[in-house]
Parts: sequence; C-alpha cells; structure tokens
Amino acid sequence: MKTDLTDTTASKINKALVKARRAIGTPAVGMVLTLVIVTDEENAYDALKAAGDASREHPSRTLVVVKRVSRSPRDRTQSRLDAEVRVGVDAGTGETVILRLYGEVADHAQSVVLPLLLPDAPVVVWWPVNAPLDPAKDPLGALAQRRVTDTYACEKPVEELAARADAYTPGDTDLSWTRITPWRSMLAAALDQIACEVQGVEVEGEEFNPSCELLAMWLADRLDVPVKRSHSGGPGLTAVRMDTDCGPIVLDRADGSLATLSIQGQPKRAVALKRRDTAELIAEELRRLDPDDTYASALRYGVERLKSSEPERADAPAKGEREAVPAPVESAAKAPAAEATAQAPVKKAAAK
Repeated sequence: MKTDLTDTTASKINKALVKARRAIGTPAVGMVLTLVIVTDEENAYDALKAAGDASREHPSRTLVVVKRVSRSPRDRTQSRLDAEVRVGVDAGTGETVILRLYGEVADHAQSVVLPLLLPDAPVVVWWPVNAPLDPAKDPLGALAQRRVTDTYACEKPVEELAARADAYTPGDTDLSWTRITPWRSMLAAALDQIACEVQGVEVEGEEFNPSCELLAMWLADRLDVPVKRSHSGGPGLTAVRMDTDCGPIVLDRADGSLATLSIQGQPKRAVALKRRDTAELIAEELRRLDPDDTYASALRYGVERLKSSEPERADAPAKGEREAVPAPVESAAKAPAAEATAQAPVKKAAAK
C-alpha cells in the first residue's frame, strides 16, 4: 500500500502510517530498529531495494532522506516536505517512508526524522554515497547507535580511509570493511590449522580499492609483520599470500567467485568466496549494533603506515613478474636477503 503526501509534516506522516497499517490489517508494530538512509535521487532506488531485501532478516522502519536541490534562489527560501508512505508488500517486511526535502528544511533533516523514529528501538544511519567526513557529528548521525558509510563509493577511497581514522567514533563502520568478512574468517581459520609463525604477507587486489587496504591493515595490525600491497586487475581482492616458517599459505580468487586455499603439506581446497551484493552487506551490519573494535584497530593502523615501507622494497620483482609467479612468498622465504629486506619495515614501525 502506498500513500503520497505533498507539502506535509511529520505528524501527518505518522498518522498515515497508522492508517495504512490498519488498512492492511496489521495494527501492531513488530519492527526491531529504524534504518535511516541518507542519499540522493540518483542512488535512492538501489539503496531502497537493498534495504528492502535486508528487511527480511531485520524488520525495520526505513526512512529514506532525499535532499532535493532547489533550482532558483526563490525556491531555496521556500521549505517543503513531500513523503511517500509504503506499508505491506511495497515495503518488504517493515515500513518505508521516502522523505523529499526542499528548501531550507533540507538543512534540518534531523527535525523531520526525529518524530518518525520508532520508540525504544535502535537507530542505524546509512550513507550509500556522499557520507560526511565525521558521521558522528552529523545531525542525523548523532541520532544513531550505528553509522554505516561506504568508502568504495568515494572519488578517492584510499584518502577517505585516513579521514575516517581521524574522525572515528565508536559505532562507525564501513561497507568496505564488511566486504572482507569472509576473507578474514578464511585466513584466520587457515592459521588455526598450523602451528607456524607468519613472517610476511602480500595482499593483491584492485588499485584504489579500500577493502584491499583494510585487509592489509588488519593483517599488519594483528600479525605485526610486514604487509606488501600489490595491484591486480581484480575484481576486488584477488589473493592473499602469507609466508610462514612452515611454508606459504595462499588464498587465491581470480574470478570473484571461487577461491583456492593452498597450505604447505595439505591438498588444495576450493572455497566459495563470491562477491556479495549490498543487501547482504547491510544485513550483516544490522546483526550487531555494538562498536566494532577490530575495525577501529585496523583503521587506526593507517594507510600511510602501511605504505611507509614501500621505498625499502626497491629490490622486489616487477609487477609483471609478481603476477606470473603463483606464490611469490615461497621464493622470498628461500632468499635470506629478501627476507631481511622484508623484515626491515617491522623494526622501523616498532621504533616509532
């Protein structure tokens, strides 16, 4: 059921929600949270579709905030709020309200959203694109327990990670971090199978992909070893190679769907590691509403600190040679000089 409201108020929107629920025979509210999506008109459809799919797992009231740009100075002084209320099959398993803000009211979206929040329920704010540099200080972000951004949608995603680290507040998270959850789980499980010490890591993936940088920072932060970031044609992450004193561990995914896990002394195994869509990512983020300390620690490790050892790797093979060798870390383990070069950045990082 859809209800269109033109030049309306938050009070009228609440009344329309109650009326719509009664019309379809579900007067009770059975939603677990409020999801606020802040986006533009161009990306509203995709974000709303992903939220609708995620609502099958997390029934929620979804508020889509679309700030419309006024074309003339006269229109900018005239505030107007239009709303579209969706209940029933048109809104998944919850309720959806699309808010279009015109004029000065677009600068005060929190005053429109606040009366529409579910009482005594958590609030999650998601920016599919154009997230603020400090989500916690944003007027809408201040209403939420969790704030979800996506650096992959930024023009300069790697630089954006540094800004996210400087402005991090408990409750912040990013879909670029969510994308590497299967990778982190698989690598942790692989290390649990052997009793070896990791000496170096190489993370291979697309250039300017924040998920690759976050995975490299997570490994460097947790293992306290040098991590080399190399580039490939993608899609996304393509390989992680860990050099251990028991032999190399390689997780290689060339096609974005099926990966191969290789551990020294064990047969190779095929691993399902497909690239997930936005609905799966946002559904995962809604499963936990507490601060993600692991993400915070990896983010604060820093992109610059990760790159600080690059000048000292001048003797490393060229990019074409690196891609031609299935497991370059194995050859590195056999070369004492290369091993000494790889360990040098760790000593400097420890000194700092």
